[in-house]
Order: sequence, then C-alpha cells, then structure tokens
Amino acid sequence: MKKTFYANGKLFIMGEYTVLDGSAAFALPTKFGQSLEVQNRAGDTLLWKSHDADGTLWLEAEIPVNDIVANNGQSHPEATQMLIKVLHEAHKANPEILANGGFEVVTKLTFPRLWGLGTSSTFIALVAEWFGIDAYELLANTFGGSGYDIACAQHDMAVLYTKTANEPIVETFDFNPPFAHNLYFVYLNKKQNSREAIAAYRERNFDRPALVAQINKLIEALVAAPDLSSFASALEKQEALVGGVLGIAPVQERLFPDFKGVVKSLGAWGGDFILAATEENPTEYFKTKGYDVVVPYGEMIL
Repeated sequence: MKKTFYANGKLFIMGEYTVLDGSAAFALPTKFGQSLEVQNRAGDTLLWKSHDADGTLWLEAEIPVNDIVANNGQSHPEATQMLIKVLHEAHKANPEILANGGFEVVTKLTFPRLWGLGTSSTFIALVAEWFGIDAYELLANTFGGSGYDIACAQHDMAVLYTKTANEPIVETFDFNPPFAHNLYFVYLNKKQNSREAIAAYRERNFDRPALVAQINKLIEALVAAPDLSSFASALEKQEALVGGVLGIAPVQERLFPDFKGVVKSLGAWGGDFILAATEENPTEYFKTKGYDVVVPYGEMIL
C-alpha cells in the first residue's frame, strides 16, 4: 500500500541568528513544499528517488536496508551517506518500520531546489512522519539547527517559535495583514551556508540577552503592525541591529540603496530570498538589477 506525506517549505521573517540565543522566531510556511511517497517492494533494499520541481531526478540510490540499520554509508556517494544517516537515526527511534522488508520512496519538490525554501527541513519532517517519530529530535541528531523550519513544515499558519532546552515552544496564528499585497519575496540566487553563518555569529562578542530582548520587541511590533509603514520600520530596525552584531552592512545598503521601500534579508544573511516591503510593484526594479524571481506574498505564503 502506498503512503503519501507532505511538508511545507519555510521563510524566516525575523529572529534569524538570535533564535539560537532564546529569542522568538517569526516564520511563515510556504505554499511550496515537498511530498514523499513510500510503498513496500520485494527484496531487502530501499530504492530512493528525489525529484526537483521540474521533474529532474537529483538523487537516486538503492541502499541495502542492512546498511541503514548499521549506518554503513562509507561505500556510498556523499549525498547518499547523509540519506543513510537520517534513515539510520529514524530507524533507531522506531526499528519497526524497516523490519517490513524493502521499500520504494519517491520525493518531489514543488519549488526549485536551489531556492532554499527547505529541501532539508521538509525531508526531515517527511521521514519523521513516515517513521512516526519526533521531527525535532531527528533534526537534532542529523543536520542540527534551531528547528523553526520543522515548525513551518508541520503547520499551515504563521509560526512564533522559541527553542528551549526541552520541547520547543510553537505558537501558530493567522498572519494576513491588510498590506500583504505590498510584500514581495525576491530570490538572490546566492546560496548561503547556514552552518557557516551560524558559526560566524557564535564568534561575535556582544550583549546577547540585550539583543534577544530587542528582537523580541521588534517581532511583537512586526506581527501586530497595523500598516505597511509600521511593518517596514520594524524590518529596518532589525536589519540595523543584526547588521551591527554581524559586522555586515544590511542587504539594502549593499545592493539596493535606491530602492523605494524596505528590503530585509531572510534566514542566514547573504543568500536565498529577501523580503521587499513597498507601495509599488517592485518587479521591474529588481529585474533591472538582475533578479528575475519576484514572488508576491499571496503566491508564496499559505
């Protein structure tokens, strides 16, 4: 019998970096995501196929189930080794699943893999659902990270996420501001290594509790913003604060100083998407700058 699972992609709106020190994280699940179909097959191997949004097969592997059970990835390609590690950790949490013989698994992204909307986080959420285990624990034992993206993968509403020593705190709410039509997501096509970005943040010396308190106040202001001006003001203040801590000029200052509105980095600074808040449709502006992917809020966010 075939089973099908689905997980949402994510966009980290505010609280990047500081979520690691206890601030809230404000994130939005996207209309784009990833599906996983699994069914039993004869034999003792797991046949895995991962497809990009255009149907391209970007990962294919046939793995003996015993290699997953033993975490024996040395003889497999590097991309397959991580797959084996994740499945091994899932197996440790629930050994019953792989006791049922061979499997055929097909995953399909509904967004281009390079967009950075959560290829890894949706994968973790999907495997956890298949195995019936805790996705946050699976993430901690494999890729690591704050876990906000897992919250987005599992919920169809805006997320306020707080990482704690025990269970994460996840609050969901409807976020559909009257100025949503003034918000756009622009793809920078510059993939950022989140692990390296986090490591760089960890090395900075500053008053972490003070920054956490400031970011939490700005998130409160952002979520409750009654109009575009208030929303944009909170974005600007957060960019200035985090930029000062990282020692990096905010993206608007570096790339879009003449933009009529406010631009904010999303997630690890330097890659993937930015958020543009503006009174006018900015598509032509960004295209003249060489950025062709401009997605209105209503086409991106659930």
